[in-house]
Amino acid sequence: MEQYRELPLDTVIQGDCLEVMEALPANSVDLVFADPPYNLQLRQELWRPNMTKVDGVNDAWDKFGSMQEYDAFTRGWLTAARRILKDTGTLWVIGTYHNIFRIGSIMQDLGFWILNDVIWIKTNPMPNFRGVRFTNAHETLIWASKHRKARYTFNYHAMKELNGGKQMRSDWVLPICSGSERIKVNGKKAHSTQKPEALLYRVILSSTGVGDVVLDPFFGTGTTGAVAKKLHRHWIGIERDSFYVRIAHERLAAIRPEPLIQSVFDVRDKKRLAPRVSFRQLIEAGFLQPGRRLFFQRDPHRVAYVKPDGKLRMMRDGFEGSIHQVGKRLLGGRPCNGWEHWYFERGGKLLSIDTLREEYRQRCLEGEKRKSPDGGEQLQLLEKEEEYAAR
Repeated sequence: MEQYRELPLDTVIQGDCLEVMEALPANSVDLVFADPPYNLQLRQELWRPNMTKVDGVNDAWDKFGSMQEYDAFTRGWLTAARRILKDTGTLWVIGTYHNIFRIGSIMQDLGFWILNDVIWIKTNPMPNFRGVRFTNAHETLIWASKHRKARYTFNYHAMKELNGGKQMRSDWVLPICSGSERIKVNGKKAHSTQKPEALLYRVILSSTGVGDVVLDPFFGTGTTGAVAKKLHRHWIGIERDSFYVRIAHERLAAIRPEPLIQSVFDVRDKKRLAPRVSFRQLIEAGFLQPGRRLFFQRDPHRVAYVKPDGKLRMMRDGFEGSIHQVGKRLLGGRPCNGWEHWYFERGGKLLSIDTLREEYRQRCLEGEKRKSPDGGEQLQLLEKEEEYAAR
């Protein structure tokens, strides 16, 4: 297959996923979401108690001659996916008990570092009609980075907000794809394993930023692309079946996302991305004077004094160290983030020294705007965004 010099963004490519991924540039994709064949190994048809046939997964693409054949297939596409992933990118794979453990093992063999396994708990699963097993009411997603020490994207605070202000857990309770969301042709399901958009919404929002590239090597009816397009992420879909390709094209062409306002769609943790500021910089810039008293956790009896070199000194026992080291000592050896525990007095109130860090960053930002030749244009753009958002 001819090599791609540039990524074919926002495109459905018909072809074998392994061949197409091998033709894409290395280190070029921010996220791979894969919903590969499950290799369900069905040996007979399923019937409901009322003798109606269960419309299960009996497609040709889900059939493999042996476990060894499936493992070779899995190793091939995972190797190709790892090559095209950026070092900062991540991989999500979804599966059932039929295949997910084999996939996880191969991922680790190839060097992926597993970050989480997420359990998708289905609120409306298909019953076990034969009554010989528990109802299979969940699927498992594996989330992994390319390397153990990779700096990957995780929009922690965005996911926390989606979960009502509480840290999002690794068990996601969501309904299966049904009703008007389920794509049908002539009254029948177009795809036997179409995933709900709500599931892909969490995957893409948690692990990417605006403008990032999301690739799905088993595109199906295009759910990954649909969600990516609505969130202003670029997408690439690879699908072998011409029937699914046509459906995905029609589905994606009908989507009209809201206009991109960067400040609206950007859900990154701005505090984590902000320029690093050291305690010494605050002293050098005059935000804190040497000799100033700081109060630990607002306690007037636990104080330390700012030294000219950026250390703190406790007068009680003469201990000196950084804001974190002195805080750790006061906590009896427990880890301490000094920015959150030390306070200074201003106008009769005790404020966190983290306030000074933000004020320092703001001063630097205003200085850069004054120096920037297009600072006026940036201001006009910001005003336009605010005007549109107010409408």
